[in-house]
Amino acid sequence: MTKDRLAALVAAQSDDDDVGPDDVSVNVEGRDGFMDAFFAEVEEIREMIDKIQANVEEVKKKHSAILSAPQSDEKTKQELEDLMADIKKTANKVRAKLKVIEQSIEQEEQTNKSSADLRIRKTQHSTLSRKFVEVMTEYNRTQTDYRERCKGRIQRQLEITGRQTTNEELEEMLEQGNPAVFTQGIIMETQQAKQTLADIEARHADIIKLENSIRELHDMFMDMAMLVENQGEMIDRIEYHVEHAVDYVQTATQDTKKALKYQSKARRVSCSFIYYKSTVFFSLLISFCFLSLLIYKTVYLAFPLCLFLCQNPSAFGCFFCTTVMNFLTGRLTLCAFCHCVLY
Repeated sequence: MTKDRLAALVAAQSDDDDVGPDDVSVNVEGRDGFMDAFFAEVEEIREMIDKIQANVEEVKKKHSAILSAPQSDEKTKQELEDLMADIKKTANKVRAKLKVIEQSIEQEEQTNKSSADLRIRKTQHSTLSRKFVEVMTEYNRTQTDYRERCKGRIQRQLEITGRQTTNEELEEMLEQGNPAVFTQGIIMETQQAKQTLADIEARHADIIKLENSIRELHDMFMDMAMLVENQGEMIDRIEYHVEHAVDYVQTATQDTKKALKYQSKARRVSCSFIYYKSTVFFSLLISFCFLSLLIYKTVYLAFPLCLFLCQNPSAFGCFFCTTVMNFLTGRLTLCAFCHCVLY
């Protein structure tokens, strides 16, 4: 629910005059709350689907226990019926919740098709629907497998009593729904024969219950299967983009490693270049200093020439002293011979 913040904003403006008119506060609490509720609903649906999946695994165990028992165990059968009833109840809840989400998505598509929240909800709804259909498909496969195993056991029991039946004949007997068709023409002379016939009738009753259960879930199963089939193209596109996104991330990671490698090489080349420039600079500096020292010594050894030039200033004056000595000493110097100031 959006809160009225007008009074608080007016009070804040009176307390602080430096706040400009361009300072705006946007409240997104309502939308965030809506998505939080949606994700909570998604988590609840996911937990119910996981519960159905766990119950399906328990149903498989009960089927194996019933078929391996020499005699019919009523307790195990009751536990099996309870599991099947719980699966049916939970599946109906999941279907109803998915329907509500589907309707809300259809309504929002009419007003805002490009909403990011809408895309998230459609993706979550598609994922949950596909998971639900996968679990219910496994449940249907479990029931069908149990029916075939029960039918095979009935056929073996009939063979024990001396009655040979084909698969087609057995299917016709099962479709009649009357257990008496299995005992026609069979003389129950021994207790073993009676037990065999009782087992046949029990398996037939199990098959009838299975068929009723499959029939009850058929409409729901087909409805969700059609929904997932219609959403298949969108889900495939999502998976395609996700897979390619992973490829892009891997490629980007490799490119980043290459860039770091090239950067390291560039740094080494830069350091080598700087070292080379420094070496050349210091070499030139040392050479210049050595040459300067050599010239300096040569000038002082050439004082007789300086004396000659100073005593004959008409031609050169003290040009030699001024040029060479001032360049080498870098300070004011008084020539010892001609008393000229050397700059």
